[in-house]
Amino acid sequence: MDVGVRVEHDTETAVLRLVLDRPERLNAVDAGMLSALHAALEAAAADRACRAVILTGAGRGFCAGQHLGETLTETEKAPDLGAMIERVYNPLIRRMRSLPIPIVCAVNGIAAGAGASLALACDIVLAARSARFVQAFVRIGLIPDAGGSFFLPRLVGEARARAAMLLGEPVEAEQAAAWGMIWRAVVDDDLAAEATALASVLARQPAGAMALIKQALAASPGHDLDRQLDLERDLQREAGRQADFREGIQAFREKRPARFAPLR
Repeated sequence: MDVGVRVEHDTETAVLRLVLDRPERLNAVDAGMLSALHAALEAAAADRACRAVILTGAGRGFCAGQHLGETLTETEKAPDLGAMIERVYNPLIRRMRSLPIPIVCAVNGIAAGAGASLALACDIVLAARSARFVQAFVRIGLIPDAGGSFFLPRLVGEARARAAMLLGEPVEAEQAAAWGMIWRAVVDDDLAAEATALASVLARQPAGAMALIKQALAASPGHDLDRQLDLERDLQREAGRQADFREGIQAFREKRPARFAPLR
């Protein structure tokens, strides 16, 4: 059965590549596709051979958002959209943010609606210069979901987030990079290679430390300074007990690259 997600393992670099793979509809997502993506991330979390993930789209777009044909039928004039969000979207976004390994998003073309939210839920976002991010929800009478109203104001500030969401106008990749919405815009033809190189670097980083960094960043928005300082203390204590810290110090003393072991 076509679930719309292609899974590609690179055992040499320890990078897992997840490709949204319904290019004929700009990789618009449905419940099955999102569930398949969630399952692939769960498998990555349990796989000792996986050290980093790339998420991208097939064809000329990253993701056009929710497949609207699944959302509203002729016989259902007032669907419970919140039920689908609770069942499919929210668990996926929570898993992306809690995944102990980093996710690199390579945005090729349009990232609209929930597609933009999926991209912003990743750890590091690269975009082709031709890519565009569109908070398209208002165009069909909806609000941003899949974490969009959480991620965007924290990345670009409230003023820009409000305008993007209320107007529904596209933000070009280079503008998104200038705003801090994404990490970098790159030449279109270089996107795949840049994402692969970045994920390969992440795959060689200390897995335990990266998982703890993600934990600290996830907690930060809800903490005041005192609570975050306490969390840093506790996480640093945990990091200092890991073998990667000892290896990092030993490599520094011996003036050689560190050889970090898998986390799991």
